[in-house]
Amino acid sequence: MNNFDLTVPILSRGKHRNPRKGACFMEFASYLAGEPWSDHPSCTHPLLAGVARDVNDCTTDAGRARLAPMIPSVIGLVPDDPHVVPRITAVCIQHALPVVSQERQYILAVGLLVGERNLAVLDGRPFDSLEPASQEALDSVPAATKWARTFTARPHRGNPDFARRTAPRAVSCAVEGISQACITNPDERLYDLLEAAIAEAKAWMPAPAPVVQRESVKVR
Repeated sequence: MNNFDLTVPILSRGKHRNPRKGACFMEFASYLAGEPWSDHPSCTHPLLAGVARDVNDCTTDAGRARLAPMIPSVIGLVPDDPHVVPRITAVCIQHALPVVSQERQYILAVGLLVGERNLAVLDGRPFDSLEPASQEALDSVPAATKWARTFTARPHRGNPDFARRTAPRAVSCAVEGISQACITNPDERLYDLLEAAIAEAKAWMPAPAPVVQRESVKVR
C-alpha cells in the first residue's frame, strides 16, 4: 500500500508521476486496489479503464469531483467474456451518437455497426441485426448510418483487431465528441456514459461460486 492517506480524491487531468502531482480516476483506483501507482492498473478491464481515463480528462474541472465516488466501483471489474468489449463500446457510442459533430457521427456509426456484428456472431443472431438501443442511436443520424452501412459493406484489406484498436478509438471518439458537442450538459452526459459502462462491465462478471456449508459433526 502507498504511504499516503487520501480520503476525498481530488481529480485532475492527465497522467501523474506521483500523488503529490495530482491524480486521475484510474490512478486513484490503483491506490485503492493496493497496486503500484498507475493509470493502467490490472484491477480494471482495459477498455473500461480507458473509458474512465477519457471521461476524467474530458470532464471540466468543475464537474470532475462528481466522478470520485465511482472510483471504488471499477476495482475488481475484470470480466473476460467476449461480449464485454463490443458491449461497452456500443454503450459509449449510443450515448454519444445523437449529440456529437457530424464528422464524428460517421466514425461512430461505423464503430457501432462493426461492434454489433461482433455481438451478432457471439449471440448467434442474423449478421446485420441490431440491438434496440443501437438501432435507436443509428436512427438519430440517418445520413451517417447510410454512409457507414456502405463503408462497412466494402471489402477491406487485413483483419483489424476490434478489441485492441477499433474499440478504444471509438470509445475515445465518443467521449471527446460529447465534451466538444454544442450541448448544455456535457459533464452530466459524460458521467452517465461512465456509469453505464461500469454497469455493463458488472453485468458480465462471472457469478460468485456458491459457498458450500459443511454439516457440523457432533462428537458423542
